[in-house]
Amino acid sequence: MARPPPLQELPPVYTPPARAASPQILAGSLKAPLWLRAYFQGLLFSLGCGIQKHCGKVLFLGLLAFGALALGLRVAIIETDLEQLWVEVGSRVSQELHYTKEKLGEEAAYTSQMLIQTPHQEGENILTPEALGLHLQAALAASKVQVSLYGKSWDLNKICYKSGIPLIENGMIERMIEKLFPCVILTPLDCFWEGAKLQGGSAYLPGRPDIQWTNLDPEQLLKELGPFASLEGFRELLDKAQVGQAYVGRPCLHPDDLHCPPTAPNHHSKQAPNVAQELNGGCHGFSHKFMHWQEELLLGGMARDAQGQLLRAEALQSTFLLMSPRQLYEHFRGDYQTHDIGWSEEQAGTVLRAWQRRFVQLAQEALPQNSSQQIHAFSSTTLDDILHAFSEVSAARVVGGYLLMLAYACVTMLRWDCAQSQGAVGLAGVLLVALAVASGLGLCALLGIAFNAATTQVLPFLALGIGVDDIFLLAHAFTEAPPGTPLQAAIVVGCNFAAVMLVFPAVLSLDLHRRHCQRLDVLCCFSRYRPCIPTPPGLISSGPITSCPLTSISTDLPPPLSASSRPCSARVIQILPQELGDRTVPVGIAHLTATVQAFAHCEASSQHVVTILPPRAHLVPPPSDPLGSELFSPGGSTRDLLGQEEGTRQKATCNSLPCARWNLAHFARYHFAPLLLQSHSKAMVLVLFGALLGLSLYGATLVQDGLALTDVVPRGTKEHAFLSAQLRYFSLYEVALVTQGGFDYAHSQRALFDLHQRFSSLKAVLPPPATQAPRTWLHYYRNWLQGIQAAFDQDWASGRITRHSCRNGSEDGALAYKLLIQTGDAQEPLDFSQLTTRKLVDKEGLIPPELFYVGLTMWVSSDPLGLAASQANFYPPPPEWLHDKYDTTGENLRIPAAQPLEFAQFPFLLHGLQKTADFVEAIEGARAACTEAGRAGVRAYPSGSPFLFWEQYLGLRRYFLLAICILLVCTFLVCALLLLNPWTAGLIVLVLAMMTVELFGIMGFLGIKLSAIPVVILVASVGIGVEFTVHVALGFLTTQGSRNLRAACALEHTFAPVTDGAVSTLLGLLMLAGSNFDFIIRYFFVVLTVLTLLGLLHGLMLLPVLLSILGPPPEVVQIYKESPEVLSPPAPREGGLRWGLSPTLPQSFARVTTSMTVALHPPPLPGAYIHPASDEPTWSPVATPAASGSNNLSSRGPCPATG
Repeated sequence: MARPPPLQELPPVYTPPARAASPQILAGSLKAPLWLRAYFQGLLFSLGCGIQKHCGKVLFLGLLAFGALALGLRVAIIETDLEQLWVEVGSRVSQELHYTKEKLGEEAAYTSQMLIQTPHQEGENILTPEALGLHLQAALAASKVQVSLYGKSWDLNKICYKSGIPLIENGMIERMIEKLFPCVILTPLDCFWEGAKLQGGSAYLPGRPDIQWTNLDPEQLLKELGPFASLEGFRELLDKAQVGQAYVGRPCLHPDDLHCPPTAPNHHSKQAPNVAQELNGGCHGFSHKFMHWQEELLLGGMARDAQGQLLRAEALQSTFLLMSPRQLYEHFRGDYQTHDIGWSEEQAGTVLRAWQRRFVQLAQEALPQNSSQQIHAFSSTTLDDILHAFSEVSAARVVGGYLLMLAYACVTMLRWDCAQSQGAVGLAGVLLVALAVASGLGLCALLGIAFNAATTQVLPFLALGIGVDDIFLLAHAFTEAPPGTPLQAAIVVGCNFAAVMLVFPAVLSLDLHRRHCQRLDVLCCFSRYRPCIPTPPGLISSGPITSCPLTSISTDLPPPLSASSRPCSARVIQILPQELGDRTVPVGIAHLTATVQAFAHCEASSQHVVTILPPRAHLVPPPSDPLGSELFSPGGSTRDLLGQEEGTRQKATCNSLPCARWNLAHFARYHFAPLLLQSHSKAMVLVLFGALLGLSLYGATLVQDGLALTDVVPRGTKEHAFLSAQLRYFSLYEVALVTQGGFDYAHSQRALFDLHQRFSSLKAVLPPPATQAPRTWLHYYRNWLQGIQAAFDQDWASGRITRHSCRNGSEDGALAYKLLIQTGDAQEPLDFSQLTTRKLVDKEGLIPPELFYVGLTMWVSSDPLGLAASQANFYPPPPEWLHDKYDTTGENLRIPAAQPLEFAQFPFLLHGLQKTADFVEAIEGARAACTEAGRAGVRAYPSGSPFLFWEQYLGLRRYFLLAICILLVCTFLVCALLLLNPWTAGLIVLVLAMMTVELFGIMGFLGIKLSAIPVVILVASVGIGVEFTVHVALGFLTTQGSRNLRAACALEHTFAPVTDGAVSTLLGLLMLAGSNFDFIIRYFFVVLTVLTLLGLLHGLMLLPVLLSILGPPPEVVQIYKESPEVLSPPAPREGGLRWGLSPTLPQSFARVTTSMTVALHPPPLPGAYIHPASDEPTWSPVATPAASGSNNLSSRGPCPATG
């Protein structure tokens, strides 16, 4: 079927011969898309002309700008903080995290170092003295770690976290307690005397051996020191904490140990203890009341009998708590040990990190290789090291990936004919994209956007693969046309776009000079020399057009305009007609000998040439071409007329091997399109893609939510082994219920108790032992008040405390005496008449509001162990107050009230959280409890790692679906606006939606879990899929003929660049396969590779089939019909496109004579291109006289390339 001349290409004066075709005006919506697209293409053409005229300047300035931005990489900051990486900015969790840090500071109260012991033989019972002995060996090696920094030695006792150190007025006892006070170590060894070996503190008293926890009996020591010091308050403190004999009263794990104390229960019997029985119910630190380690913190894989007694376990865990860097800095600030080293918080952090790394190393090496047990060690520094390694840039992979892309671009764009070869263009394009990626990342760094693992591990390769797509597309179009993942990803893509649209055309313009001068491709300094065969006169060459000056040939054009007044200069061409005497018209493809009045109009407004070619034809049998050469060669366009320049110069054309002429376009034209567009092939494609969609819908049901640390850490490493063991045996998480300011704590006690009760009833909350009170500050505070009230009542009843004196009473009775007389009134703060008329806790278990904040000050100062166990973290902290029952002056009796609380917390332990659904259930329950408390006036929120990292899953799928829907709607609107065809935009969106569903389903089959990272890739898949579909759709719209013919035409023109773009993307992603992190391979390489393959299949198979069946009508249709008489062109309608007819020929028009090949009917391929005869109008050619002569033209290239 012959292609008609496009709109606005009719000559101003045209008289059709008898029985010739008469022009038909396109009506309706088909005119607006063409006009608007022509307008935008005109703007782009003007841009291209400007770049070509100043290609050297554009290239220099572009490289200078991109190079300057790339220097910003020097100030790049890599973010490795999990909270910053994972928590959504501006979300509820982000606001709560900000509130916590605002009140408590940036750091947690302590950092954890953990040891997990498991047997080599899975399922083996670990509750044996031998296994505990090996655990002691590893823990002891870790506890003895020392590092030397800044000229000082740092051991565990100096840097460990110690909670609740009491304030003692006796200086000697205070110094001894400071040295002896134990570190907080949660270990199953605390059930035995051997737990004392992990405590490294010691003290010295004259006449006694060094006092250590292995030989310290606090009760005996107080008896010995009683005659020399007043230790009544300290004794009461130890009694309240239920310290007793501490470790020396516990059984020895190995009773034959020479240092096993005589007070140990099995010292004399020498019998090994029943480990399971001793560990049943958990263990205690040195304080039985405040330091209780529950079984779930110490044992994993437990099994019990019918009565609930512990029988066996499969894992042991010990946890060492260290101070935070700020705490360590504050602890040693001003100390004599650090006064000479310029002690700072940064140095404190360095000390802790060095100790932690050494801790992990020694613990893992503590057991021999042939041991039946294995030790897994982990610390917070280990996690930071993993994140740093995860974020490091692999120079080898980056260089390898870009070299591979350079080689591919060069090889795929090399040709035997140097005039067609673009290997140097490919090299320059890849280097330009690499510079654009670097400049985009540099701009991110200059804007203060922190880098992360995705930035360093994925984005450079993904941006390279996607950026080179446009290079291939533009270079492919250049060979046919006349010369003429989030914010960082957006910035990088923007830089790529600027490089491809502005700088790369300058590279093409420079390559144009090289091609005209017949120089080699990559080795452009050398000229080409190859045996050539002259092209016969009159044979039209399809080679590229150069913009170099041509030899002048006779012309009938009027004198050209001056260079200053013409936007585009004319082109010199010479086209010789071929006369044929046979006037028969065969069926199929015909060779048309025509006298063509070609009018090349140079429009000043858009600076481009419009060529008009209405034909008069003689027809001859076609050459061997299965689809018809005209089918894929835009007839009657500027491209065709100007593309014949090489033939006009009778240039020598080099012969090449047949295999060298084969390319992807040749494959698409002669093999792929004819096969794909057959009826049975279409049916097969639709069935296969329908089956793929059905399987993907099933796979979508298999996708689970979640992303564990085991997915991020490289498999086969010690860190991965620890995390796997922890996830399996010790899935416990410390969380807190934070109460904020903005309400009166004193009058909201009942609501606070109810909130705690609702939270405690959650399924995931680990309940405390039946013998232990809840571990919350409000319970500890109330119980302490009840205790001193009971002591006061006894002292009052016995007469030791009277209205005017409490000196003879107990310490607790004196505390209650001072608190009971408080009024809370600044004018009259004391009222002794209240001693017997009020209680510190009423019958409902509530504290009188007027005593609440005064009593809080007293409790915090008098019960440090209880405060530490409660983990209240009050803000503002209550003031310090020292109690002396012998000082009854007014100042000592006045107790300062604490300020209204703005921050406090209730600690909890969550257990049994294995799957993401478990976390979501726990989070929803916690949020519901806080919402219910809010109705009672209590402002609260949950805090902890489950809420930081799993909160996103509450609405992840809902927001993901919403984002996909919005993106598809936006894609439809943009495509409809740019293509000006909602029909086509709808088909594109349908294909993109199928791609997204199929990618989601394949993730389910691959076992890839849904989290924020896969969601980002799924959302980005819509944008990436546009690259594979929109070019095919545009090619379908802008060609003419039946739907099958237009689909085949679109495939030929887009198959090569789309395939090259897909291969380049895969090459960029290939470098991700070499990552040490399984997470990068599974969540980025695999997912993005599947996405690329899906895009290639949908863009080159499914979409052409859908277009051939459901595609819209062409924008350019046949505008000549057979007519029995000469018809005058109808007058243009108001507001429509005009033909621009004029009675005279303007000076800027020229007449040429040419020959062309057209298709009158579909090619006779069985089932491939059969369509109704009424699908589109056809030409009905008639015999007309041959051309009487030919005119030669002379002009110049449209846009001379200048530097």
